[in-house]
Amino acid sequence: MAGDLRGAGDRRGLIRPPWIRGRTGVAWWAVKPQPTADTGGTPDDTTATIETVFRIESPRVIAAVTRMVRDVGIAEELAQDALVAALEQWPRDGVPDNPGAWLMATAKHRAVDLIRRRENYARKLAEIGRDLETTAPHEVPPALHDPDDIDDDLLRLVFTTCHPVLSPEARIALTLRLLGGLTTPEIARAFLVPEATVAQRIVRAKRTLAAKNVAFEVPYGPDREARLGSVLEVIYLIFNEGYAATAGDDWLRPALCEDALRLARVLSGLMPKEPEVHGLTSLLEFQASRTAARTGPSGEPILLKDQNRTRWNRMLIARGIKALSRADATTTGAPGPYALQAAIAACYAHAYTYEETDWKTIATLYGLLAARSPSPVVELNRAVAVSMAEGPEPALRIVETIAADPALRDYHLLPSVRGDLLARLGRTAEARAEFERAAALTRNERERELLLRRAAESSETQGAAGSSESSESSESSESSESSEPS
Repeated sequence: MAGDLRGAGDRRGLIRPPWIRGRTGVAWWAVKPQPTADTGGTPDDTTATIETVFRIESPRVIAAVTRMVRDVGIAEELAQDALVAALEQWPRDGVPDNPGAWLMATAKHRAVDLIRRRENYARKLAEIGRDLETTAPHEVPPALHDPDDIDDDLLRLVFTTCHPVLSPEARIALTLRLLGGLTTPEIARAFLVPEATVAQRIVRAKRTLAAKNVAFEVPYGPDREARLGSVLEVIYLIFNEGYAATAGDDWLRPALCEDALRLARVLSGLMPKEPEVHGLTSLLEFQASRTAARTGPSGEPILLKDQNRTRWNRMLIARGIKALSRADATTTGAPGPYALQAAIAACYAHAYTYEETDWKTIATLYGLLAARSPSPVVELNRAVAVSMAEGPEPALRIVETIAADPALRDYHLLPSVRGDLLARLGRTAEARAEFERAAALTRNERERELLLRRAAESSETQGAAGSSESSESSESSESSESSEPS
């Protein structure tokens, strides 16, 4: 049974069971398993089943309960209470025929009990308690589990955790916790910040949502595009931190990329008519397809020019192509920034060798992206593409026009790209200085080693031999709109 549920979890894009504490203060893993009912299973088997079910169902349970109590923090606690109840009852009574429905109904019953205790929720109790008063947790009315209702609640939860009243860091932490199922320690390890910092971000985010009376809804009208942009940005930033880690000893953190990609796939299923949702999903599929080829045996970076393309994941590339087609089919005007970046990534994916890369098309697409979403980072990437299509000299002119931009003051890829262009022009002393400056700015040890190696080699490197560094910068998933998460 657990194996089947894990498969279902993969299809739905949900990950990892949270290790949590409920409102009772009892850690779920500390609950002593009760004697197992005569179902042929053991306490360990039942606990494994519970973990798997909760990993799959917790985002939907939290989303549905949030609609009832209008508070994501309370909703998470009620979902945790349901999990503790399962750990106490299932080993004794056996696993219900529909374990996800059992968790959903139990959490909703707890919500009704909570509302009943609050006099100011009397009206809400009358609305939502009517069908629950006489229903046992394992006897769930079909209406409670209408797939459309659950998907609507899940979509509302996505927009709530990514609400613009929260800081980008808080949005990321809350989204990974409630929708990704990551624990506080897992989030802290992923972003190399103290656990206490992550815990504070999550607590403050919940308090902010409650204090601001943020509506649990999918926005419509003029706010929809901006709010959707906030959701996509959160998923994008999570992926970026996995794709090119901002700090630490590892250049890649594949688990974060997987988390972001799964969230994007879920969102594309919930919002099939939104072209930018498909555009982002396509971009992440293409980028993730190269993961296995981007590091060597010791974790050292392997740049685009040197990657073994037989290690690129062709299934993910095919998924990226399909998602890009869906983005194109649902677009009524000019393509959005994520669709344009996905089109750029598709150009890399279509090239079976580095030499076959269609740099002219990539440069053109970056020009469209710069017009659609102007930023110095987009211009920097456009310069890289121009350097490969037309040569380093016109590209260096583009770089010089943005070099003084305050947004790039501490951005290590600016001197990295400039150093590459200077090396290709034979200005090796200047190139070395730029690579050393880039190495001083990056907080990632693997990238620092790479840049220092480029600095040492720059005096010996002439012509196009140094082009792999800048081309990797161009095809990377660096955010063109927002700062990277801390």
